[in-house]
Amino acid sequence: MDVLLASPRGFCAGVDMAIECLNETIRCVGPKIFVYHEIVHNRIVVDHFKDQGVTFVDSVEEVPHGSTLVFSAHGVSPVVRDAARARRLRVIDATCPLVAKVHLEVIRYAREGYTILLIGHNGHDEIVGTMGESPDSVILVESPADVDQLPYDVSHKLAYLTQTTLSLDEANSVIEKLRQRYPNIESPAKEDICYATTNRQEAISTILKSADLLIVIGSQNSSNSRRLLEKGLAQGVPGHLVDGVGDLQPQWFENVKRVVMTAGASAPESAVTECIQYLKQHFNASVLDAILREENVQFPLPRELQMLRSRTPAPAANSSR
Repeated sequence: MDVLLASPRGFCAGVDMAIECLNETIRCVGPKIFVYHEIVHNRIVVDHFKDQGVTFVDSVEEVPHGSTLVFSAHGVSPVVRDAARARRLRVIDATCPLVAKVHLEVIRYAREGYTILLIGHNGHDEIVGTMGESPDSVILVESPADVDQLPYDVSHKLAYLTQTTLSLDEANSVIEKLRQRYPNIESPAKEDICYATTNRQEAISTILKSADLLIVIGSQNSSNSRRLLEKGLAQGVPGHLVDGVGDLQPQWFENVKRVVMTAGASAPESAVTECIQYLKQHFNASVLDAILREENVQFPLPRELQMLRSRTPAPAANSSR
């Protein structure tokens, strides 16, 4: 069996920043901190922090007054920020800068009097936070069929934005329909779909045609991971979305000669390594790297954490003789 290991894969710059953010907050104030929603959508990562004593909450009201609260990479609405201030919480904002960009676009378009058509998936944490920036101005559009149901005519002042983790094909199908119906619709100068989402989708697209099976490492609630799986299924390649090696089933690999493996933007590389080792041990797999491009994007830690870190003594260096 051959395994084509797609690259880029795994952690993107936003996930790297969010995880480092939580690690540094633990170092500075201890593990008795709270995170609003999952820091990233990955069970392995979340369980790791739970084991350290971090508490994940779905409501600011669950956080004791005066505690430390970290906002997840997916961003939050102004209502959540106001609730945190009302409880006098120390807030560390780990929102991905690419998500924050979409929030700022909502604010700008709303101020200019646009109705904003937000392309995305209902209920996703990122969508909830983004729509919360201007609830009266934002309409969720999930599919081309939704475009037909919109009550606006061509004279209406419209703009569209997208969730950062959408499939390119999925987003483009809606955008094309919007442009057909509303030729004058506005859009941001630079697309909203995350560079990492695009890179991971393109990386597997170039090698899927020779594959018998696609394995995507990522959690079920990870939007970008599910889009990778859908990419394979759309090209007729059977596939599975797994958290890690414990989810692999031997029968999946019977009579399979070539596997394409990738990982969503919130999946740790350790999970990839364990899955590769499983295939080597049980199926004598040979692993080939399929590198589309290199990623060198980095995001700085939020300013409030940088300030907190500057006031926290560095850990003592280990000494040996």
